[in-house]
Amino acid sequence: MTSSSAEQMPEWPTAEHVPAEELARRQGIRPVASVDDLARPDLFESDEELDDFLADLYAARRAGAA
Repeated sequence: MTSSSAEQMPEWPTAEHVPAEELARRQGIRPVASVDDLARPDLFESDEELDDFLADLYAARRAGAA
């Protein structure tokens, strides 16, 4: 059974295109001034939690490359 893409696509209301810079301005987002602004030293509660996260990340990447 097949159907046309027009039947599968929902009707979306027409929206005004807003450039990313304007959306950022409206939301009060500022550029990153320093990489230190991104640092989160307390992100992981322990070294073991970080190790578990990294092991899972690496496994997911290897699985995606296969």
